[in-house]
Amino acid sequence: MDDTPRKRWFATLRSPSASISVLTLLAVGIVLGVIGILAFDTTMHATSTEEFCVSCHEMDIPYAQLKTTPHYSNRSGVTATCSDCHLPKEFVPKMIRKVEAAREVWGTMTGIIDTPEKYAAHLPAMKEREISRMQANDSQECRNCHDMERMQPDLQGKMAQRFHKPERMKDKSCIDCHAGIAHPEH
Repeated sequence: MDDTPRKRWFATLRSPSASISVLTLLAVGIVLGVIGILAFDTTMHATSTEEFCVSCHEMDIPYAQLKTTPHYSNRSGVTATCSDCHLPKEFVPKMIRKVEAAREVWGTMTGIIDTPEKYAAHLPAMKEREISRMQANDSQECRNCHDMERMQPDLQGKMAQRFHKPERMKDKSCIDCHAGIAHPEH
């Protein structure tokens, strides 16, 4: 095989254009890079909103469940949104979760979970995946809002005080006991 065309191709890639200056190429590259970063950031933000999450009609089930819990309505006025619990804050885990969430988007687009009935049929498997993810990261999304060090035992009910004792919490993650806290089974 003659490698002359390959050598010319690599030489072309390594040398600046004869008609465009290196500075122009650099400036165009920077502008395209900034546009790419802004587009990526805008997309990440838009797909992390509650409005985006509940825009699919099959999300009526989990959203209705959430609305019945203290995570949605409570005396403090603090509300957890879908992304607070289902989307890590750190960049790499967030990107991994976004790729995993593409499965649900694909399921909606292909008709696998595009109705409340189909969604309900697939819910146990989806819930198990999410519980496993949260167990693997020690319920980090819970801990983003709930700080065990700052929780005041005297403000908790007797049962909560008993279950939140450090010796009972050993080797447990929030999701181990609170799996149905935002999406109770009816």
